[in-house]
Amino acid sequence: MTTPFLPTRLPAVGTTIFTRMSALASAHEAVNLGQGFPDFPCDPALLDAVDAAMRAGHNQYPPMAGVAALREAIAAKVASLYGQRYDPASEITVTAGATQALTTSILCCVHPGDEVIVIEPVYDSYLPAIALAGGVAVRVQMRLSEQGFSVPWERVAAAVNGRTRLIIINTPHNPTGSVLRAADLAALADIVRGTDVLLLSDEVYEHMVYDGQRHESVCRYPELAERSFVVSSFGKTYHVTGWKVGYVAAPAALSAEFRKVHQYNVFSVNTPMQVALAAYMADPAPYLELPAFYQRKRDLFREGLRGSRFTLLPADGTYFQCARYEAISPILESDFAQWLTTEIKVAAIPVSAFYTDATESGIVRFCFAKQDETLHLALARLARL
Repeated sequence: MTTPFLPTRLPAVGTTIFTRMSALASAHEAVNLGQGFPDFPCDPALLDAVDAAMRAGHNQYPPMAGVAALREAIAAKVASLYGQRYDPASEITVTAGATQALTTSILCCVHPGDEVIVIEPVYDSYLPAIALAGGVAVRVQMRLSEQGFSVPWERVAAAVNGRTRLIIINTPHNPTGSVLRAADLAALADIVRGTDVLLLSDEVYEHMVYDGQRHESVCRYPELAERSFVVSSFGKTYHVTGWKVGYVAAPAALSAEFRKVHQYNVFSVNTPMQVALAAYMADPAPYLELPAFYQRKRDLFREGLRGSRFTLLPADGTYFQCARYEAISPILESDFAQWLTTEIKVAAIPVSAFYTDATESGIVRFCFAKQDETLHLALARLARL
């Protein structure tokens, strides 16, 4: 018996760099600073809220768009932080993690032949979703200087044409740790004003912006919010990445199209988790305190590498630190990351993996969302370099 030939929908897709590096870290008993997940527990009160929700009988299908109490809590948070008021009934949708929110946003608005502008280095889920929609990814590379990575808005503007359907932005940015400022959002508004171009704003690290800076959500800017799908993640905010619960906020007309796809590729999201998250959000302290929590870890990590031969790039947001290694080795990023994992016993991610053409900058990305003990162990090994 022979299995029929199946032409692939995603010929360029293989095993992700995160999976490969985590497997390599495990095989060599390396400290895993590659994949972006915490190694510390969430608040026990959140676990208690899930247990209470399950025992109270919240174990069947929730409404397709999400538990009403959670959508109301999300809308209240966005209004409080950014001043944008979304209707919980028609403009907030709970998703099975941020990746599903991103993919569904793309599938609901990108038609075959439409162009989608992405900013490289780019998070790895964007391009496959564009391909599945039949869209054409138009890549604009970030500018790299001594001040770190920044978006060259003049190149973004030059890439816009009559076929452009969507521009995807990510702030704070994975993998670079850069953040968009008010001037960046103003430049973006100038580009899309008077067009039918939509925006997809990946803001999963919204509560990880440091040094007193504020998160410049597109929600702060009505002119941008009216054409945007805004995505965030409870997994990142509450240290529960394995729960895979996120949300998208968008104007009613965009949300209606989003939900047409959402109801058939997911339909609904884990009920007791939603009920628990709604109750937990009554106290804003956990997300309001998150910048200070992670800034301390960032500073600990940066201080630990001060005497090494790594050159640290600015880390203004996310829980990632990018570092140049040219003073240590001239080899390619993927080879350096593998050597670092197998020989130094610390796993990192090559930033070249976030470029379609594997652009080399001599930079690797570390994740500092780890227990202090984990960071100290990694730093003891890295500081010798």
